[in-house]
Amino acid sequence: MVLACGLLMGKAAIAQSNTGIKIAYINSAVLLQNMPERINADSALAKYTRTFQEQIEIMTKEFQTKLQSFQSSEKTMSEAMKEVKTKELQDLQTRIESTQQSAQEKIQMKKQDLYTPILEKADKAIKDVAKEKNYDYIFDVNSQNGIVFSKDEYDITNLVKTKMGIK
Repeated sequence: MVLACGLLMGKAAIAQSNTGIKIAYINSAVLLQNMPERINADSALAKYTRTFQEQIEIMTKEFQTKLQSFQSSEKTMSEAMKEVKTKELQDLQTRIESTQQSAQEKIQMKKQDLYTPILEKADKAIKDVAKEKNYDYIFDVNSQNGIVFSKDEYDITNLVKTKMGIK
């Protein structure tokens, strides 16, 4: 991967010197790590996550207490009572699992809500710098996609679609 990236950058440097195309790169991880908004978002997300963790811990302790009580008195219980207590434990375990799943979904949504404006701000700043410095392409060394900015004039999607007979 590193070798391929190096070869790409080497070819890009040759293309840049021969064609006048301006290419740059950014380390988005470093950029995001240094944004004060990200630090605030991390803190808010951690606080939000703790509320769910506390709730799940309380439920888990309740389950453990009931399980221990059941196990210690199981031998003296009637079959009907065993069934009731077993059902109660199963229901509590199902509620715990449901709460965990719901918490994960809510935390993911909260993370998206918190980080979307931060990512949009970073993206805007990258595009603004690209336009100010007249870059044709900007690569992100931390992105699987690679390119975070390119001038529209280099987009050949419509030409390829036409070539393939796609409207």
